[in-house]
Amino acid sequence: MPDVEEKVPLKDPGDAECGSCKLEASAPTGENEIGPKDHPPFLCITGPIDTVDNVSKLNNNTGMNRDFHMEEKVLPPSSLEGKVKETMHDAFWDHLKEQLSATPPDFSCALELLKEIKEILLSLLLPRQNRLRSDIEEALDMELLKQKAEHGDLDVPHLSKYILDTMTLLCAPVRDEAVQKLENITDPVWLLRGIFQVLGLMKMDMVNYTIQSLQPHLQEHSIQHERATFQELLNKQPSLLSHTTKWLTQAAADLTTPLPTCPDTSDSAIVASSSPSEAAISPEPLSPTMVLSQGFLNLLLWDPEDEDFPETLLMDRTQLQELESQLSQLTILASVLLVASSFSGSVLFGSPQFVDKLKHITKDMMEEFKSRPEEAMQTVSEQVSQEIHQSLKNMGLAALSSENTASLIGQLQNIAKKENCVRSVIDQRIHLFLKCCLVLGVQRSLLDLPGGLTVIEAELAELGQKFVSLTHHNQKVFGPYYTEILKTLIPPAQALETEVESL
Repeated sequence: MPDVEEKVPLKDPGDAECGSCKLEASAPTGENEIGPKDHPPFLCITGPIDTVDNVSKLNNNTGMNRDFHMEEKVLPPSSLEGKVKETMHDAFWDHLKEQLSATPPDFSCALELLKEIKEILLSLLLPRQNRLRSDIEEALDMELLKQKAEHGDLDVPHLSKYILDTMTLLCAPVRDEAVQKLENITDPVWLLRGIFQVLGLMKMDMVNYTIQSLQPHLQEHSIQHERATFQELLNKQPSLLSHTTKWLTQAAADLTTPLPTCPDTSDSAIVASSSPSEAAISPEPLSPTMVLSQGFLNLLLWDPEDEDFPETLLMDRTQLQELESQLSQLTILASVLLVASSFSGSVLFGSPQFVDKLKHITKDMMEEFKSRPEEAMQTVSEQVSQEIHQSLKNMGLAALSSENTASLIGQLQNIAKKENCVRSVIDQRIHLFLKCCLVLGVQRSLLDLPGGLTVIEAELAELGQKFVSLTHHNQKVFGPYYTEILKTLIPPAQALETEVESL
């Protein structure tokens, strides 16, 4: 049975000792049971430093991982772990083949396998499937099978056929093809090996289904637990929300400040035609939802040296930093593609293969861009220029003039500068997209992407979903605290909402 990630291992029969044929249960171990963890131990606050440490501990003690799921872990065949595992499994199944081929046959290992298979099949049943449970108990009655084995009358192929029929009834549609392939295997040992592999996948399907079913209840438990624990901390230190108040105050101020306009540079012509004219939009009346959305967006621009991070988001700081890094990379990627599109023409840039090549070129340099942006963009500009030149030639289109080539390379290299006009506008538009995600949802926001972002739609969808998921959970936990703070920041005449609602 394949290994799985996310700390819930499903063990293969090949992991057992060949001689004894001792098998471990395929179900998740007790220490990895899915469900809320025990409440964290008492947290003692003795000063500001302890406050940060104790609030951060909430992330490790809350009820669940919202993205938890099980999936198959495929070991590289060339890795030491992969070679060792394959050798052990082969040895086990070879030992089984020797037992079944002996005269008279030795069914000791086969009985252990059938017992394990029976337990797995029973674990896949729903509570209401009593009739099928009785059928399995009768068909795989271990006492009866043991008696048949002692008399040399154990029909392994017949039992395997029954197991396959039962698997067909229990498996998810996605596993139908895998089960059907097993029906073509005639060798009893290879058939049992295949049965175990597919049962491992079915076991994962069942556990993931259970996780999905319980997730709303676990999330609610997590929300209540996090809020109660934070309230304990707040009772011990009333000033615990000082940084959170400062953060929301700044967000409210930002909403009343117009966005900066793009300076008049050679790059501005690229973005002028498709700009949604964000800077021309007059500030809207403040509302709790808008202030909180702006506050969440500001977290993606947070100065790492600024220690006044909101207390309510300390547990999410690492994830926010990862999202900030992802946003920065998408800004560079979209900027490169926007500049390239202005020189490629609609015919060439309309080719998905061509766009994918430009994406690949840019993404390969992202790691270097963090430490040496000028050198990275010089490499990108040269490779993009060469790709455009070659692609235009292959399509029989007019090549770029030397003047246009020089302009293309120059504009791409300028993206390395933070104040670059194209880069600034793309950055503003990605933030605008994320703001729409918070207010309207990801799918609706993808229907009306700002100019220059359609080429990274898939990447934006992933970023937006992660951002919305994180902020939604945080708001569920700390919404009551945000509501009280926002009442002091928004004049009653402007507050069209009385509470912070779920985004």
